[in-house]
Amino acid sequence: MAWKDLLFLHWPVPAGSLSPLLPPGLELETWDGAAWMGVVPFRMCGTRLRRLPPLPFASSFPELNVRTYVRHRGRSGVWFFSLDAGSPIAVRTARTFFHLPYFDATMSASTGPEEIRFRSLRTEGPHPRPGFSARIRPTGSPQRSEPGTLDHWLTERYCLYSADRRGRIWRGDIDHRPWELQPAEAELECNTMTSPLGLALPGSEPLRHFARHLDVVAWPIRLS
Repeated sequence: MAWKDLLFLHWPVPAGSLSPLLPPGLELETWDGAAWMGVVPFRMCGTRLRRLPPLPFASSFPELNVRTYVRHRGRSGVWFFSLDAGSPIAVRTARTFFHLPYFDATMSASTGPEEIRFRSLRTEGPHPRPGFSARIRPTGSPQRSEPGTLDHWLTERYCLYSADRRGRIWRGDIDHRPWELQPAEAELECNTMTSPLGLALPGSEPLRHFARHLDVVAWPIRLS
């Protein structure tokens, strides 16, 4: 698959507000005592199984995830509180085979010469349904983050964790080149993606990192 026009938005939040939201067995990771909540819109493109062509109507779609950072048995990774997608097939496939909390959403992502416009509104679950709308303008030159920095800690993560209905923890590994990140401006017109968690994001400006394109390989999940 390829991830395109991806924006990392990150806010520091008290660790005590996130730890109770994790399943037993996962340890919340912190940076200088703070946990971090990420809201990440992007376009998923060219998704396919190995040695097979992309499936029509299910290979390319907008996606938006809400995430934090965890550790399990010594391995750092990503925990997703939710993943909204503009493909019903992708939503049901990921729920069934990856135990991930995917949701149907009405979504759009338009790319202009200087600006990306991203909109999302969840179409299932209790009201009020969370939504997101932003104008994104990448600035500066792409560069790789340095190991040992917060930028590197937030973005260079090569596995995800999920939990099934029995509470078992699963791990899915991914592989890609290091991120080529640009600074970005982001005009947030709407962001209620954390409201289903009962969590209000800080009023401060988030950290912003933009990536134009990244090719990714994902491996089948397995019990962690």
